[in-house]
Amino acid sequence: MRYLHTMVRVKDVDASLDFYCNKLGMTEVRRTESEAGRFTLIFLAASADEATGRASKAPLLELTYNWDPEDYGSGRNFGHLAYEVDNIYETCARLQEQGVTINRPPRDGYMAFIKSPDNISIELLQKGEALEKQEPWASMPNTGSW
Repeated sequence: MRYLHTMVRVKDVDASLDFYCNKLGMTEVRRTESEAGRFTLIFLAASADEATGRASKAPLLELTYNWDPEDYGSGRNFGHLAYEVDNIYETCARLQEQGVTINRPPRDGYMAFIKSPDNISIELLQKGEALEKQEPWASMPNTGSW
């Protein structure tokens, strides 16, 4: 397993970039905009992590800007931790056998979400390309929230 990023939701992209980049000295290494999903993802690297952040996409801070206004009360502005795993299906099966609820199953062979005992969302991402879809994951519904 490899640590990838921590995600926080932001209300003002410019103010956030000013804080993280201009004040803390982080560097933007990647940006994704989703018209369909109505969000922007901005990935930042600390100065000492810029080369590895660009090359291996880790370790990074993900700023998520949702285009539609939302009140992020109750700590909802903190999103999730993300880890890359060698085999998403084997990892989820092992966790499930150990009593961990798979909140968002890896239906796509690439991404799953679980929660820590303290209710922190953890994103698990398949290393490399998505695996072929397979049961029981492909038809498994979501459980709770993440």
